Parts: sequence; C-alpha cells; structure tokens
Amino acid sequence: MNDMMGGSSHAAPAPSPSAFFQHRRRHHGGMMHMTFFWGKNTEVLFDGWPGTSLTMYWVCLASIFVTSALSEWISRCGVMKVGPASFGGGLVQTLVYTVRACLSYLIMLAVMSFNGGVFLAAMAGFGLGFMIFGSRSFKDTGSNNNHTEIQSHC
Repeated sequence: MNDMMGGSSHAAPAPSPSAFFQHRRRHHGGMMHMTFFWGKNTEVLFDGWPGTSLTMYWVCLASIFVTSALSEWISRCGVMKVGPASFGGGLVQTLVYTVRACLSYLIMLAVMSFNGGVFLAAMAGFGLGFMIFGSRSFKDTGSNNNHTEIQSHC
C-alpha cells in the first residue's frame, strides 16, 4: 500500500537508443551507412535487395545504369519538346515528365544507399545517356549547319 501512496510506479522503463539499434542490427543487418562504402553487401531500394549475392549486386548495378540512361533519354526525346498546343499533347507531355521524375527519384534513392558502386553506375548511366542523346557526339550537324544548343532551364 505504501508503494501506491509513495508514487513509485511499476511501468517498464523507456527503451534506450542502443536497444533500438540492437533491434535494427538483428532484423535489418545493421545501421544505414551515412558515408560511402564499397562492397556487394548492401540494400538498394527494397528490403534485402540485392543482398549478399555478387550476381544480384551486378544486376542491381546494371539496373541502375540502364534506368539512369533511360531517364536521360526521356528528358531529351521529342515528346518533351514544345509543340502545338493541344490537350492530348499536354497529357502525353505530363505523363512522360512524370515517368522521368519517378525514374530520377528512384535513382536518387538508390544512390542514397551510399554504396560506391551504385553511385558510379548511376553517374555512368547519366553520362552515357547524355553523350548518346544530348551531346553533339552523335548528331549530324555538318550538313545543315544548324547546331543544337544545350538548353539550360536555370
């Protein structure tokens, strides 16, 4: 009876921060990296993917590379260029823009895994995509003397 009157409680104490990280380490393989690291044992976008398999890590890197090159292609394809005003054309432009933004955010989230290979795969995909679809490397500008300027939206 004295315990009830004295104000002592029998409630469980709040968990300590270290207990939280121990729980994460048991269930999710450790804390999230906050600095770049190298290695195949990482998680990118989905829980457990690519895991610890070297083959799946290479599939992950190839997927990120292709996705970033595809994002660069979408941003430079003819659908995004200004054309005659029409509602249908505006819907198509909006859809293409939304897909490109979605791909770009997925790539950003993948890079936020802080895995060095993922970062390099994304940058290589963006670079190759720009070289093929955006730079003057593969454009025939000699015949019509009409040089395409790289537009900046800044």
